[in-house]
Amino acid sequence: MTDSMSLNVRVSGSLKEFVLAEVNDGAYENNSEYVRDLIRRDKDRIESQRMAQLKAELTKAFSADENEFVKITKEEFLSRKSRS
Repeated sequence: MTDSMSLNVRVSGSLKEFVLAEVNDGAYENNSEYVRDLIRRDKDRIESQRMAQLKAELTKAFSADENEFVKITKEEFLSRKSRS
């Protein structure tokens, strides 16, 4: 059993011509390779956006003034965690 799946994608007009030109110019071996590349690029873009958002949140959190932090005990932390 393989983990692959088939998708049928219908394109027409200028989109069809664009894909055909990319394949015919040798940039891609076939239409499926072109679509797989688009999906990979989109996946990379989304993961990069998520990482940038995480970095921004961490930068903000670690740049906070010490006066903004409230010290709690391990027990208080565990109690808060179990309530969420």
